[in-house]
Amino acid sequence: MQRVTSSSVTVDGDKIAEIGQGLMILVGVEKGDQVATAEKMAERLLRYRVFADSEGKMNLSVLDIRGQVLLVPQFTLAADTEKGLRPGFSSAADPQQGRTLFQQLVDIMREKGSSTCRGLAQDWLQTGRFGADMAVALVNDGPVTFRLAV
Repeated sequence: MQRVTSSSVTVDGDKIAEIGQGLMILVGVEKGDQVATAEKMAERLLRYRVFADSEGKMNLSVLDIRGQVLLVPQFTLAADTEKGLRPGFSSAADPQQGRTLFQQLVDIMREKGSSTCRGLAQDWLQTGRFGADMAVALVNDGPVTFRLAV
């Protein structure tokens, strides 16, 4: 999860998603992840306080600032890098499970965000494309980056 002033995803030369101030979130799905995992993650992502309040302290969530969110599926996050010089992906979910859980996370976040926070822009939640070769651009604000686990 990265706090950004802007971020975008381009696939085959076409910009498919773009946000302003908010969060760019790389999402990795591992074997054993379930809908309950997606629900907990959505809650944490939407309520995690990484934006500054009037005193400059990280006390505000992306919903508090009515920011935008860009979810980017990235299976390489499940890589095992402890041994050797090449990553292993045995802990990554199979592609169908990964695609399904990523879409469930998107749906849960869209529903939770829209029902919790009035006044969000219609395009407040955008996504990359599962399985695509994506070019992800971002301006990290801070920089502020966190690895969030449930």
